[in-house]
Amino acid sequence: MTQTRPTVLVVEDNERNLKLARDLLEFHGFTVVVATTGEAAVDEASRASPDLILMDLQLPGIDGHTALSRLRAQPRTAGIPVVALTAFAMAADRTRALEAGFDGYLEKPISVRDFPQQVRQYLKGSGP
Repeated sequence: MTQTRPTVLVVEDNERNLKLARDLLEFHGFTVVVATTGEAAVDEASRASPDLILMDLQLPGIDGHTALSRLRAQPRTAGIPVVALTAFAMAADRTRALEAGFDGYLEKPISVRDFPQQVRQYLKGSGP
């Protein structure tokens, strides 16, 4: 039986952050699709049906919260776990993201050592 590689949609408008996340995930066996705006994230999620979405909160066009609302409103994407990936590191920001319906919260800058395992935990349905 062949095990398929989990697909992660990384939504990030910062080129450096996007490259780091993509390279780390691909190195650790994930298939990665990317989007750089909230609108593109909604379209890409519908097209690719990823196993997990890592969503920056501050994006050009619609922000991460609005993109999440649109994803949850579509039957095809409503059940995909979405984790906020953000530089906002205050406790209130984490609480706000979780209350808004994000399935988890990861802070930037991401830890090169910990990031792949953190993503795997969200794929298993139990965030760190």
